[in-house]
Amino acid sequence: MAHRRDADVQLHSTALSGTRVLLGVSGGIAAVESVKVARELRRHAAKVTVVLTHSAQKIISPLALSWASDSEVIADWEADMRQLDEVDAVLVCPTTRHHMASMVQGLMDTPLLMGLSAARGRGIPVMLVPSMHENLAADPVTSELESALTGHGIVLHWGPKDENKSKQDDAVSIVAAFCHMVNTRQPDRRSVVITLGATRSAIDDVRFIQNTSTGKTGWMVGENLHRHGHDVTVVAGATSTTSTFPMPLVIRAEDPDRMLLELKALSNDEIDAWVHCAAVLDYVVDEPLEGKYGSGQGELALTLKQGEKHIEELAKACEGSVRIGFKLEVGIKLKDLINRALAQIHRAGMSAVVANRLEDLNAPDKARAHLVDSSGEHWALVDEAAIATAVLSLVERGSQ
Repeated sequence: MAHRRDADVQLHSTALSGTRVLLGVSGGIAAVESVKVARELRRHAAKVTVVLTHSAQKIISPLALSWASDSEVIADWEADMRQLDEVDAVLVCPTTRHHMASMVQGLMDTPLLMGLSAARGRGIPVMLVPSMHENLAADPVTSELESALTGHGIVLHWGPKDENKSKQDDAVSIVAAFCHMVNTRQPDRRSVVITLGATRSAIDDVRFIQNTSTGKTGWMVGENLHRHGHDVTVVAGATSTTSTFPMPLVIRAEDPDRMLLELKALSNDEIDAWVHCAAVLDYVVDEPLEGKYGSGQGELALTLKQGEKHIEELAKACEGSVRIGFKLEVGIKLKDLINRALAQIHRAGMSAVVANRLEDLNAPDKARAHLVDSSGEHWALVDEAAIATAVLSLVERGSQ
């Protein structure tokens, strides 16, 4: 096992693989969060160079950011002008109102401002993360500065408003937005719809039946696609987990019929790929009661009817798109799991199916799932991260 250094990070995705990022830190109090931002960038495979303003150094030390970025920090003017080196993207986090105004005016009295001017001249993506008192954020001049900056193609990522401040967002959300901004410039970005979570069918107005799904895998798949620059719409059923950052569009549809209606409506748009992670009920309550069954009336008999198969109902509407299904089985042999996944592919016109067995989900010596394609070939996927990577590969490959 390779020795891990204290400065090392665990890789979460390859969204910034090969991307040289200039991380600028200006003098807002939110500079204390820059260590987290630098490490989060590295978790997505970025190579990070940090530039600190003099004001920022009163709040956070170059030593801390050297550890966080695993590189030397530019803290003052240098003869070799490393801030002008070829970089692929710039993130300034935090950005003060003073710094925004300096950029608009084209000032270059700090190494960071010079680096930003060079980045703007090369047309590379730049994101600013403002952090300031709410009164400053509401100043009409701030709006004018924002308009001027966005007019130059610069993206501003505002965080939540709290305690009379326009605060900096959390590191995970900032870096997710930054990854998306950088990767939307990549060719062949796709429009993707992903379903996730469980579905439920009403017994009466207060009770329901529901299958088992936390939504965890679906969120991870959707997040990975978003970070890689794809346009992701999530249709979510009932979930006991949440995304690690706000996804751009989440449609809630816990009832299977409602979910199917939402998917049919989305199919009217040009969707390049469909990822069917949701656990859709095979059987639903035939006639839900209006009101509430009494709790003391003894045994209760329910009639269940077969629910609609979403992947089959959508087969024609999704024709020509990449379609990836998910299939869960219990207590069957691996070869039978593969054969059932292959049957689903042929029956519903799927591109591939991620198939797994309930008993394997928490077994340390078992693959988390198996990816099956239309030829019957299959590959073991060891965990949720491997599933997310496999789905990303299929989406980016496109329909063939």
